[in-house]
Amino acid sequence: MPERPTATVAPAAAPTAHPEIAAWVAEVAELTAPERIVYCDGSRDEWDRLTADLVAKGTFVPLPAKPNSFWCVSDPDDVARVEDRTFICSERESDAGPTNNWVDPVDMRTVLTEHYRGAMAGRTLYVIAFCMGPLDAGEPKYGVQITDSEYVAVSMQIMTRSGAQVWEQLTPGTEFVKCLHSVGAPLSEGQADVPWPCDKTKYIAHFPESRTIWSYGSGYGGNALLGKKCFALRIASVIGRDEGWLAEHMLILKLTSPQGKTHYIAAAFPSSCGKTNLAMLEPTLPGWKAETVGDDIAWMRFGADGRLYAVNPEAGFFGVAPGTGAKTNPNAIATIEAGNSIFTNTARTDDGDAWWEGLTEQPPAHLIDWRGHDWTPESGTPAAHPNSRYCTPIEQCPSVAPEWNDPRGVPISAIFFGGRRATTIPLVAESFDWAHGVFTASVLSSETTAAAAGAVGVVRRDPMAMLPFLGYHVGDYFAHWLAMGAREGAQLPKIFQVNWFRRSADGKFLWPGFGDNVRVLKWALERLDGTADAVRTPIGHVPTADALDLQGLGAGYRGLAGAALAVDVDEWVRELESIDEWYASIGGNRLPDALRAELAALKLRLAEAL
Repeated sequence: MPERPTATVAPAAAPTAHPEIAAWVAEVAELTAPERIVYCDGSRDEWDRLTADLVAKGTFVPLPAKPNSFWCVSDPDDVARVEDRTFICSERESDAGPTNNWVDPVDMRTVLTEHYRGAMAGRTLYVIAFCMGPLDAGEPKYGVQITDSEYVAVSMQIMTRSGAQVWEQLTPGTEFVKCLHSVGAPLSEGQADVPWPCDKTKYIAHFPESRTIWSYGSGYGGNALLGKKCFALRIASVIGRDEGWLAEHMLILKLTSPQGKTHYIAAAFPSSCGKTNLAMLEPTLPGWKAETVGDDIAWMRFGADGRLYAVNPEAGFFGVAPGTGAKTNPNAIATIEAGNSIFTNTARTDDGDAWWEGLTEQPPAHLIDWRGHDWTPESGTPAAHPNSRYCTPIEQCPSVAPEWNDPRGVPISAIFFGGRRATTIPLVAESFDWAHGVFTASVLSSETTAAAAGAVGVVRRDPMAMLPFLGYHVGDYFAHWLAMGAREGAQLPKIFQVNWFRRSADGKFLWPGFGDNVRVLKWALERLDGTADAVRTPIGHVPTADALDLQGLGAGYRGLAGAALAVDVDEWVRELESIDEWYASIGGNRLPDALRAELAALKLRLAEAL
């Protein structure tokens, strides 16, 4: 490999008096050798300048059909989170646990330092100050991301509160998470750039003790927008453990009944399992109103009243496009129709719009597909990548709740956990108590989707839908959940498990999903009030045949509802083998005894039901 250049650029003047930031930027610049340094101010002028640069280099294509919006395609090898290249570099290997890839932090810094050496040559080093959650929160959490990607710089404008308003708050002594990112594609003098620069080698490394993130080689999504999964979940989960709160892969939804009673719920689903659709629910039941607080991440803390309050730390949606349409998620469609959005790896229409499978019933006669090639319905390949994304501001969502930016958060009445399972898991089941709910969430399972690199359709355990996002040992994480529930004076939400994806023997979905999921939520909220019937089963309380409100639902689905709710004891006995294997992989010394007791109790209940 040819020797990479060293820095020759003078450090730019920082818009903050925080001495650690200026020193860190100078240190990174010395290592990565950028052509220039720019401190981002988050302004519209900056957006216009950066998007114009991206258009000029061929990365962005303006979309005339949507105001201030752009389409782009990534490198075909840079299309999703790369879990096998994502590392938790804790000081002790045992603290990373069995679900994470661990590398000694000294070794990782040594390896990555050489990758970073001269990695920004010929490029601009951008410094982005951002805040996760409302700027006026009692304890705001700040980050500073260094990146050589204009795509990242404009996306962070949408996804976070960033720029001048954050620089003002980063006063000397203020804590912040250091986020270093490079696409790993230096340019030698006179070398032409490519529309989507990246390296074949990729690392997404987290250093929990020093609250630091180093990402190299990828320009895509959660690998590169370091405020998202890297900070808001992996590092924040460690901060939450240390400070006594929860950072979770959850939507936050406000539900108001026809009688005017409001509840807030949180719900955790693995990626591409309907989380965004539920966050922007359009209820099919008359008189019910749903409003969006957040679609992906919830930070939850106990309030003075003992209730658990949730804040959405993000300012934008980074949603999976395929399957999103006027029927499945009309609020998402209305949000992106307002413009100010970036579309990555969708298809592009001849009249300058984005398109993906599920957007319309019939595809256009001609498209430019996500690889940049001509496409027709006869092509035999997807026009949009299965993990293609839209990046759009929350504030322009028509279903957004006024409280979405409230620094106090919203009080959570119920927490839902769900995965994509064709069998075994019923449509909904209420946990017996908090410890049983934690057990149920700890063995949550789902069939893998295209949101992460690897095989699709494999059933894997995904505890609390956090498997790829935990910043520390999974057993300690379960213990933290149990400890939160044991807190004196805690008024805990009820915990439910749902499965919108159960199928019949001939492969058909047993439940219509989407807006009809309000029927399940209604039953759950009625359980909080003690007004809904349920039958006790070995796995929890399940609605009786007539407890779900099925008014207006097609006769076909009304007939299938019973099958969707069925608890098959034989299937659950087989499920126990997989749960035993999962718990055995965690290790006896870190799995809480309370969860062992819950598993033993489940086995006993199933044995009695045979």
